[in-house]
Amino acid sequence: MAEISTIGRPYAVAIFNLAKEEKTLSVWSDMLSLISGVVENADVNSFISDSKVLDTDREKILLDICGDKINTSGKNLIKLLVENKRLLILSVITSLFEELKDKDEGVIEAEIIMADQPDKKLVNNLLQSLEKRFDKKIEGKVVIDKSIVGGTKIIVGDTVIDASVRGQLDNLAYTLKA
Repeated sequence: MAEISTIGRPYAVAIFNLAKEEKTLSVWSDMLSLISGVVENADVNSFISDSKVLDTDREKILLDICGDKINTSGKNLIKLLVENKRLLILSVITSLFEELKDKDEGVIEAEIIMADQPDKKLVNNLLQSLEKRFDKKIEGKVVIDKSIVGGTKIIVGDTVIDASVRGQLDNLAYTLKA
């Protein structure tokens, strides 16, 4: 069986190309987020996953829930995904679309891992430093992980900056074993 991201990528690329051509990247971002949220809702998900439900009913319920919050292209996407039985990978399609959009806009996602909730000023200062270092716009997501004990661990793409107490202890333990 094919990897889910392999199945979702052509949809994400097609949506991205259409959105880029029509200059509606943010509109598509909002629509995909909305449709994904609807599909991920537990009640809706169990309904659309039910093999006894007809595709026309799946399509109708999603179009009714989304209503006028999506445009004609968004409605066509729902119809296409229902027809091709791809509704359940919509979150993957959305994620891949957002990656393409961020790359196009020169934005990189950074994961900032800390032991305790930081204040906004500290996070903003970190993001500014990262933007200077990587020479790109950085969007940060703070993750609280008590296991790092203290300090900060930052993951930007393939780069890991580990200034955590846990990282330093692991390095010390490795050095002592050698």
